[in-house]
Amino acid sequence: MRIMGLDVGSKTVGVALSDELGWTAQGLNTIHINEDEKKYGFEQIGEIIRQYDVDKVVVGLPKNMNGTIGPRGEASQFYGRELERKFGLPVIYWDERLTTMAAERVLLEADMSRKKRKKVIDKMAAVMILQGYLDSQK
Repeated sequence: MRIMGLDVGSKTVGVALSDELGWTAQGLNTIHINEDEKKYGFEQIGEIIRQYDVDKVVVGLPKNMNGTIGPRGEASQFYGRELERKFGLPVIYWDERLTTMAAERVLLEADMSRKKRKKVIDKMAAVMILQGYLDSQK
């Protein structure tokens, strides 16, 4: 049993996977999407689901600091509903406030260049979303 974590943006989706025991999250990749053209990367997501035998998906839900859900949160909920519809897997929404900033801080502390950070930040945010969920289940 593996769980997939997703950090959904308007141009990219960061992807992380749990180990088979559901203890740790590892970054897998970043999928390029285009919301304006309705290209969401579901084909690549489906391949990952089949290849790794994923049976649950955790989607980061970006809430406003006051707890309300804005346009990005609504976009993440749309993405999650489409995943449920297309793949029949349960989708859990995980409050992702500050995960991208936390990922940025980790990468800055690792003294990674801006160019390299841009390539991995979404994947790192997906890891933080998934690891937060996995830790809450223990």
